[in-house]
Amino acid sequence: MTQPETVGPNQPEPLADLPLLVTVELPDGARVPVRALRAPAPERFLPSGSGPAPGPPPAPAVLIVPAMGTPARFYRRFARQLHGEGLTVLTADLRGQGEATPRARGRGTRDHGYRTIVEEDLPAVLAAIRAELGPEPPLYLLGHSLGGQLGLIHAALSAAPRPGPGPTPGLAPGPRPGVDGVALVATGSVWFRAYGPLRGPALLLGELLTAATSTVLGRWPGARLGFGGDQPKSVMRDWARQGRTGRYTAKGSALDYETALAALELPVLAVSVERDTFAPAAALDHLLGKIPRARLTRRHYTEREAGARLDHFAWTKAGGALVKQVAAWTSTDWPPMDR
Repeated sequence: MTQPETVGPNQPEPLADLPLLVTVELPDGARVPVRALRAPAPERFLPSGSGPAPGPPPAPAVLIVPAMGTPARFYRRFARQLHGEGLTVLTADLRGQGEATPRARGRGTRDHGYRTIVEEDLPAVLAAIRAELGPEPPLYLLGHSLGGQLGLIHAALSAAPRPGPGPTPGLAPGPRPGVDGVALVATGSVWFRAYGPLRGPALLLGELLTAATSTVLGRWPGARLGFGGDQPKSVMRDWARQGRTGRYTAKGSALDYETALAALELPVLAVSVERDTFAPAAALDHLLGKIPRARLTRRHYTEREAGARLDHFAWTKAGGALVKQVAAWTSTDWPPMDR
């Protein structure tokens, strides 16, 4: 990602909002609305005088995790297409973005970084979704760009094995709301060396300047600067640190994100997109290299399949063929995890 993530979301989107499922209130008072298109419940025929008849399992559910600075409403068209394939589809903003309150540039906003999102916010959102949908439907994350990176880290933290009676050093203790897999679309590491000898140095310079500006100003004024939307300083410092070092760490976290990623055994669908200069194949390769034990399915979404021009954002408006691949993967790739 070397250009503003606000380019695509500023395009007009006339679709109506998805129905509100629940508003999640986080421990510090922040609120994140979760919107959903629910798949019809499977029919179960009950012969006269008999007990409950077995029926088909409930449809898988997919939570879309947005890119940096991109409101969840930007994915409405793609969500409706995915719902048309028989899935329950959910959207939720990242903290401080879109409908989430307080806004990143508003009063009452506290600084936060990757740790808050992957260790507090996503668990709370997924727990609320589970409370609404029940324990039966398989639940997947579909992350775009930064949302894919953070979704993958969360899945790794919540699914990492914990052998023996005690906690595993560097991993999260105790039960946490889990997911059955992660789909990555137009996602990749922002390690500067993954962008080659021509783009890499410019990306590194941009990451250093972003971290310095965020530190000096106490926030990142991305809406004004045309990159990533308004963000708290720690999100941008964590982003820049990963770009500089190639490793996922978060200030204030006692957990080892890299160890958790290396232990991840869930199914992962990784989709690169034609003409995506923000998340090129080498950047996705670097990210996938961190999850050697995952059950990986790799796809490349082309303009020929889409029937339209593609880029880092345009796939959301031309996702007819992609949603079929995602739906097939959620239904056939892996059995649901034990709950």
